[in-house]
Amino acid sequence: MVHQQMKLYPSIEPYETGFMDADGHEIYYEQCGNPQGKPAVFLHGGPGGGGSKDVRRFFNPEIYRIIVFDQRGCGRSKPHACLENNTTWDLVRDIESLREKLIIDKWLVFGGSWGSTLALAYAQTHPTSVSQMVLRGIFLLRKKELDWFYQEGASHIFPEAWADFIKVIEADKQSNMMQAYHEIFTGPDHQKSLDAAIAWSRWEASCSSMDYSPARVEGFSNPEFALAFALIENHYFINKGFFETEDQLLKGIDVIRHIPTVIVQGRYDMVCPAETAYQLSKMWPEASLVIAPFSGHAAFEPEIIHELIKVTDHFGENNS
Repeated sequence: MVHQQMKLYPSIEPYETGFMDADGHEIYYEQCGNPQGKPAVFLHGGPGGGGSKDVRRFFNPEIYRIIVFDQRGCGRSKPHACLENNTTWDLVRDIESLREKLIIDKWLVFGGSWGSTLALAYAQTHPTSVSQMVLRGIFLLRKKELDWFYQEGASHIFPEAWADFIKVIEADKQSNMMQAYHEIFTGPDHQKSLDAAIAWSRWEASCSSMDYSPARVEGFSNPEFALAFALIENHYFINKGFFETEDQLLKGIDVIRHIPTVIVQGRYDMVCPAETAYQLSKMWPEASLVIAPFSGHAAFEPEIIHELIKVTDHFGENNS
């Protein structure tokens, strides 16, 4: 296991919060830590997950100027659960607009799960804006990755949670769970859509950690959170991430090969299996791959916390 295990930094409050207008969306952002420090932007998961107070704690607040924002339609951004003008490339533009608004030359980009997808898409679009990257639980939004989690794969590891996930779908539609859920989410019955959103969110929460957390499952079951999380995720997944080809991010590695990057991956990640991180590292040997041998998907498992803070400390001390 881990020796001298690193812990999250103490809780801090933002020194600035605000909203940025973008195509009818109001994007919530906050700045924490050292206003003169090394800029770092945190990209949350989902899509649709929103930020949280604890994500600030992955960075030494004396060294880092920490920027957290909630992506379109979720968290504290408005309007809630809005799918209009909500694509990967809209989010990439938002990140760059926020960097320009805050008058930042380059920043460290930190993203886990869907946040790793978005980090790669952003860096490949704006490579000169990125100083380093910290990526966790790699997700490239390819069909086999979506099929593993939403059709057949994780279902064999979590059969009781899977039973709850499929019970809101009629038996004759269970051969395409993504589409079946999409039909409910875009249908006229609001209560049915909300019930389905909670079932969708509980499924992911049930599989996210090596240590099953009833509190996490209940948090994901909060109706307001679940609605944005499920509708936005399904919207992105049905649209294949709005990528031209499903291996677009792998093909774009040459553009970012020079950016110092560390990939942290849980060995037993059931949401984003380690195979994807391994494939990315084979295409990108300049990036460091760290496999956390006793961890799943969640960012806040002790071993994952240790590895992520080890990286942010390293980049903070060794790079301006």
